[in-house]
Amino acid sequence: MEKVNLAEKFKMIPDHWHPHVAGRLNGQSVKLVRVLGEFVWHHHDLEDELFLVISGVLHMELRDRTIVVQPGEFIIIPRGVEHRPVAPSETHILLFEPEETVNTGNQTDSELTRNILNDI
Repeated sequence: MEKVNLAEKFKMIPDHWHPHVAGRLNGQSVKLVRVLGEFVWHHHDLEDELFLVISGVLHMELRDRTIVVQPGEFIIIPRGVEHRPVAPSETHILLFEPEETVNTGNQTDSELTRNILNDI
């Protein structure tokens, strides 16, 4: 049992859109990811996702609107809802989701798909 320093963990992530696992509990993963620019439109058939913005600003695009998420705020995307995260500048995000969640959801042929995540 150890505490986790988010700032130190984010420094260990070398690239954008590549989540790393910072912790696990009850079948869920705490994932950290640095993001910049646009991700792919996708959805998750079985999993809800929580996006907590640590620094920067996240624009969560939905088909009918965009929700701006500021530092210290989070958004939960329900399973089945198509979405695209966009970050106009580098943004640090904590994701809380089931361990088996693939970052690109139904878009498994994307170059951004990460089936295996590293622990940090």
